[in-house]
Amino acid sequence: MKKVKFVSLGYVSNDYIARVPEIPIDNKVKMSVHSVQGGGPAGGAAVCAARLGVSSAFVSSVGADEAGKKILADLAADHVDIAAVKVRQHCGSPIAYCWVDDAGRRSVVWTMNDLELLRADEVPAELIAQAELLHLDGHHPEAARQAAQAAKNGGTMVALDAGTLNDSTGYLATVADIVITSEPFALAATGSSDPVAAVTALRQMYPQAQVAGATFGGRGSYFYLDGKVVHIPPFAVDVVDTTGAGDSFHAGFEVAYMESGDVRYAARFGSAVAAIKCGKLGARAGLPDRASVEKFLKENC
Repeated sequence: MKKVKFVSLGYVSNDYIARVPEIPIDNKVKMSVHSVQGGGPAGGAAVCAARLGVSSAFVSSVGADEAGKKILADLAADHVDIAAVKVRQHCGSPIAYCWVDDAGRRSVVWTMNDLELLRADEVPAELIAQAELLHLDGHHPEAARQAAQAAKNGGTMVALDAGTLNDSTGYLATVADIVITSEPFALAATGSSDPVAAVTALRQMYPQAQVAGATFGGRGSYFYLDGKVVHIPPFAVDVVDTTGAGDSFHAGFEVAYMESGDVRYAARFGSAVAAIKCGKLGARAGLPDRASVEKFLKENC
C-alpha cells in the first residue's frame, strides 16, 4: 500500500436520494430529482480530503454485489486508495434511502445488510502508522480500536466523528486526539443541551484530546479553547440538502487542523466546506475542491 496522509475507517454506503415536495406519510408524491451517489461518514471524509488535495485512503468492508462495486468505483474515481477495503463474497453492501424535501429537511433509512464487519486482523497497521491522521466514525468497532492503537504506536493523530453515543464511540472518544461530537452525542454524554455547558463537560471528560468540540447544526460549532468555549457560527447559504454536512465539516476541519494546528481556522474552514456541500443534493455531489473553499472564505469572511 502506498503512503498517504489521511486514512479514514468506518461506514460507507450507496445512497439512493429523492428530492420531493414533501416527505409523505401513508401517501405518495412524485420526486423531482433522483440521484444515486456515495454516502456514509467515513467514506465521505475520505473523498472530501482527497478533493481538498490531501492523499487519502479508505479502510472498510463491502459486499461483492453491485452496490459494493459502485462504492469502490466512486471512491477510486475521487483518487481515494481502496487497497485496504475488504470485499466480502456472498454479502450485501450498506445502502441508504434518503428523501429530501423542498425546505432541505431529510429522512434517511439505512442498513448494513448482512455485511461482515472489518476484523482487527484486517487493519492495515503500517498504512495507518505512516499517515498523519486517522479518521474514525465508530463503525466497525473491533477494527476501529485496533486502528486507533496502530495510530498511537506510529504517532498518527486520531480524529473521531462522534455521531451517536455507543460503546464504540464512547471508547474511541477516550483515546482520540480530536473529539468533535454531534449535538445528540453531546446531550447523551453530558446531560446538557446548552452548547457551552456541554462542550465544557466534554473537555473534562476527554482530557487527552488536543481538540474538544461539538457541532450543533444550524447553530454552528463550539470548541473549548484557551480555557473557554468558543462559538464558530455557520455561514449563511441557500440550503438544498444537509445530508453529509457534518461529515464534510469533520473532514474539512481535520485537513485544516492537520496543516495549521489552528482550531479557529480549522473550524471556519470546515464550516465553509459544509456550507458549499449543502448547495447540492446528496452527501458527495457538493463536496468542494481546495480552490472553491479558499474562494468561498475570501468572499464570506
